[in-house]
Amino acid sequence: MKSAKTLLFALLTLLPVHAVTASEPDRMNTVAAIEGTWALAFADVKHPDGTRTHDYGDAPKGRLQIDHAGHYSLFIFDSSRPRFAANDKKAGTPSEFRDAALGTSSHFGTVAIDPMKGTLTFHIEGATYPNWEGTTQVRSYALSGDMLSYKVPPRPNGDIPLTGWKRLHID
Repeated sequence: MKSAKTLLFALLTLLPVHAVTASEPDRMNTVAAIEGTWALAFADVKHPDGTRTHDYGDAPKGRLQIDHAGHYSLFIFDSSRPRFAANDKKAGTPSEFRDAALGTSSHFGTVAIDPMKGTLTFHIEGATYPNWEGTTQVRSYALSGDMLSYKVPPRPNGDIPLTGWKRLHID
């Protein structure tokens, strides 16, 4: 009887340790591999004819931040967006508002990767483009060292946005 109690105690004591250890590889295959702060390396578009152009100007700026739980925020800006002439956000012209909206892509929510399928999945909670809010977007991705890149699903005209991020390191 005493040995049965000892065995039960040992199992109950070691089981939580095993559960934590068993989940660690799962975490490494999802969020941990992409956790951190990333600087935009490129934001291009591949056209149906095979040509590739810059989607957010010649020198786009951006950040992607992903925490240990998979919460993310993503910002891409066309650095050539014109400033508003009135120096007042509420007093922009229709053209200024259009350029500001089309020169920006920002969203936040949660993200996960599936290395077996080669997919990166964004669960979008909020976005500068309101139609994305509450949606799930799946992208094929590649992760090589400090470089993360992915393809956005094709647009209605057949263009395929291509985005690349370089991991930033704390010095």
